[in-house]
Amino acid sequence: MKILMLAPEPFFQPRGTPISVYFRIKALSDLGHRTLLVTYPLGADVEFKNFTIRRAANLLRLRAIKIGPSLVKLPLDGLLLGRAFWELLKGRYDLIFSHEEAGWFGALLGRLFRTPHVYDMHSSLPQQLENFDFSKSRLLKKIFLKLERFVLKNSQAVIVICRDLLEYVQQRGFGEKAVLLENFIDFNDFEERPWPAEIIEKRRREIAPGGEKIVLYAGNFEPYQGLPLLVEAFARVRSRAVLLIVGGSKPDHDEMREKAKGLGLGERVVFVEKVPPQQVPLYIFLSDVLVSPRVSGTNTPLKIYSFLKSGKPLVATKLWTHTQVLSEKIAVLAAPEPRAFAEGISFALDSEEAQARAREAGRLAGRDYVYPKYLEKIRLTLNKAAG
Repeated sequence: MKILMLAPEPFFQPRGTPISVYFRIKALSDLGHRTLLVTYPLGADVEFKNFTIRRAANLLRLRAIKIGPSLVKLPLDGLLLGRAFWELLKGRYDLIFSHEEAGWFGALLGRLFRTPHVYDMHSSLPQQLENFDFSKSRLLKKIFLKLERFVLKNSQAVIVICRDLLEYVQQRGFGEKAVLLENFIDFNDFEERPWPAEIIEKRRREIAPGGEKIVLYAGNFEPYQGLPLLVEAFARVRSRAVLLIVGGSKPDHDEMREKAKGLGLGERVVFVEKVPPQQVPLYIFLSDVLVSPRVSGTNTPLKIYSFLKSGKPLVATKLWTHTQVLSEKIAVLAAPEPRAFAEGISFALDSEEAQARAREAGRLAGRDYVYPKYLEKIRLTLNKAAG
């Protein structure tokens, strides 16, 4: 198939949706399809077989785009729409494949050019207004709901990335179009372990020179991630351990470092600025316990799947964002408050039961979260779209 993909993101950058887009393109390439991606002007180019990238013009001379809804995305989306329209005028496509809010005009273009449309629904955009505290306007939410219904109605297939979104689409009456495709693929799935044991041990000694166990958080510093909860909880952990926080920028670290200092943590919290996604597995390998302290939202965090594959104990907040994938058989689940989360971390650090759960998680991931199953879901989506 000849596919026009629309991605309203800075692509490629190592963050949620762009990583998902990356693996959609890889899968389409591996299945032999040709993809032209129309995306924002920011980001690094990537190479795949049968893949071309076209960028909307950077008339605003932007250097960065924050995660989540923002007003600056409106003119960018307009430019992206214009570029997509031009590409459709130049040549015929078998399929339009749209991500996030690009679904609004992807579905419209599909109707205009009589081309099947796939909507990759990474989240419910009306829900994002609340999750990112962008607007509490009832009118704006009502408009978003109507736009979302238009996209669902005018898409031949809808990819949903978690059970919550699957149930949401079913409740809206479009369940027969939905394909549940969890974002369980990461860069480490396609590479041999690139770090010798001595490299891992050396980096481990740099982070925990006293031989302490290492508790890892990897991700951004957005409020929904629950970093304050994590730091407050770690201040209650009495085991000999270091909290390693990978991600964010120096200003993010300075604020959180002050909080840690105020809680008496001192050198027990180590910060590493955001690293390329290919390097995150290094920190997973050298850690003893992995944590996901997310406090809001309904989508499953991408990192959960990498954490499960690692066979390391995982501590996560006992919220739907996690429990739609996690259970007490494969993880340590704790209420989203400091005392309970601290108890969860301590249990993961010191308990053989936590190790047993981690081994079971590794077995589950090795069975269910593998690339051939990912490809099967992509094939199913394309078959639905083709009718």
